[in-house]
Amino acid sequence: MKKVLLYLLLSFICIQVNGQQSPLMSHYMFNGLLLNPAYAGSKEYVSTTMLYRKQWVGIEGAPVTYSGSVHGLLKKKKLGLGALLQQDKIGVTKQTDLYTMLSYHLPLGVGKFSVGLQAGVSNFSSEVVKLTYWDPGDKVFEFNTFSNLLPNAGFGAYYYRELFYAGISAPFLLSYNPNENAAIETNVPVHKHPRRYCATVGGVIATESEIKFKPSALVKYEGNAPIQFDVNLNVLINDIFWIGASYRSDESIVALLEYQISRKFRFGYSYDYTLGQLGTYTSGSHEIMIGYDFGFTVTKMKSPRYF
Repeated sequence: MKKVLLYLLLSFICIQVNGQQSPLMSHYMFNGLLLNPAYAGSKEYVSTTMLYRKQWVGIEGAPVTYSGSVHGLLKKKKLGLGALLQQDKIGVTKQTDLYTMLSYHLPLGVGKFSVGLQAGVSNFSSEVVKLTYWDPGDKVFEFNTFSNLLPNAGFGAYYYRELFYAGISAPFLLSYNPNENAAIETNVPVHKHPRRYCATVGGVIATESEIKFKPSALVKYEGNAPIQFDVNLNVLINDIFWIGASYRSDESIVALLEYQISRKFRFGYSYDYTLGQLGTYTSGSHEIMIGYDFGFTVTKMKSPRYF
């Protein structure tokens, strides 16, 4: 267990690490705002989503993530607004993100095309005092606790219609590298915050029965880390119940469930089966999603929005 915890610390929270990956929620295909600011306002009502993720159960210091988002379309139906609050904790390091989104939507053929911007801050805090270390001369350990408030901004583009969507985004354009960045106080270590790039595509295949298929894919890249891809297939039964599975490259196989309790309220759960050597030390990852949509148009819809 100590070797696994040490591996986690070296891979994810060490200040000089080069391969660090940000958290990826398994329910991202049900809330595009997690990846793309142009998604804000893509629904004609206000949509809120809360997520809780407990990763690698059984491993001390493994990631725990909380996320809350809201977005909607203004009355003139061209401008969308959104906000995202997320906190991710792994080992002794905690990252809190607060970002707002603004998007502009235009008709394009049978669908719509939107572009979006996001801006906000990420606050990193590390309680180094809780670590056991063997190099007392390392300058990082001169601090019991240190933190950085790192502003950032990004953009995205998104095309969507009733049964198809595709998007590209760079939600974090500014890169904070502890080895190169001189904009932060020189006497305080800097947490690493790499650039991020995402591409998504998905659709819905209707059948003559009450069953619909929703395939989707995501490709994500962060500086100095391997490209990560995620392929997914969900099945919608009677416009109420989703059941699906995902494969995340060299990381996990995911089982997903979502229940549309009412036109306004939905609940989801996912379980990640961890692949590779790390899977021998953990019973997997769990994620819970709660969504609530409100507005006059929600109750008037004949079928739920697929994405």
